[in-house]
Amino acid sequence: MENKLDEMLKEAPTLSFEPEMVDEFAGQIDIANTQMVLCYGAGSQKKIAEFSESALNNVRTKDMGEIGRMLTDVVAELKNFEEEEEKGFFGIFKKSGNKLRNLKAKYDKAEVNINKIVEVLENHQVTLLKDVAMLDKMYELNLSYFKELSMYILAGKKKLEQARNEELPRLLDKAGASGLPEDSQAAKDYAAMCERFEKKIYDLELTKAVALQMAPQIRLIQGNDTAMSEKIQSTLVNTIPLWKSQMVIAIGAEHSGEAAKAQREVTDMTNELLKKNAEKLRSATIDTARESERGIVDIETLTATNRILINTLDEVIKIQEDGRAKRKSAEEELERIENEMRQKLLEMSRTSA
Repeated sequence: MENKLDEMLKEAPTLSFEPEMVDEFAGQIDIANTQMVLCYGAGSQKKIAEFSESALNNVRTKDMGEIGRMLTDVVAELKNFEEEEEKGFFGIFKKSGNKLRNLKAKYDKAEVNINKIVEVLENHQVTLLKDVAMLDKMYELNLSYFKELSMYILAGKKKLEQARNEELPRLLDKAGASGLPEDSQAAKDYAAMCERFEKKIYDLELTKAVALQMAPQIRLIQGNDTAMSEKIQSTLVNTIPLWKSQMVIAIGAEHSGEAAKAQREVTDMTNELLKKNAEKLRSATIDTARESERGIVDIETLTATNRILINTLDEVIKIQEDGRAKRKSAEEELERIENEMRQKLLEMSRTSA
């Protein structure tokens, strides 16, 4: 059945299925086959379980804290370098030639440390980009599993409706007409199989809910990886080169002795940096605000959980109602048996008399 399902799903490019596809798949279901009911959709459920474990392992292997520490180390190196000068490294233009040598020495030391951090960051960035591509594949797999479960559920519900509206009434009519115990048992067994198949479909719906929740979770993880990769990229191509270029300007300006001219250039550059940093701060603030508003996912999760809980309670109520109905039916059956026995004893008494 699963091979047949794979062929049918390839013909459906979206999650919507033609009625003919559902009818064809439903026609292959045999509710009276205990083994088929037991294994119905089990393959897809197993795929979802294995996929969820794979996604969880992907999350566990992330060490965003290490990347964050690396970025913090870059900032610390630049900040410490500047704080070592009385008024920042631009203050060198008002200092002596000895100050210039000190500045070059500190620059060399900071550059060595930052280059080590850059190498690690580049490796992390490569890993993150690979993970982003891998998460795209995971998303497609999850969509495929969701599609499989949808077909199993649609076809199963259609077959269950047909069984209860057509086959079960036929068996009940046959049992009522014949009065044979084997016909009554056959009808009862078929009703029980319908009930068992209904529970199986409900299990598939729960698994489908897991697949549904997995999609936004994958995108969230992917978004985090992308954001961190972009942050690393910004550090590599903007922050560090900018710092180095500013140091080259500062050293060159001091060495030429054009203190006044260099001061104006530094001031202009500082203004430019402030504007760029302000723009970056604006973009970062907007991005942060957008990310903070993505708490809607948690609300959806709570909504889904609440819906599942309500469905569970409804199922419990239904089970209790079924139990009461079965007990009442059993009492009626016991009363009938008792009456039959009493009638038979009376007949035997009359015969003996």
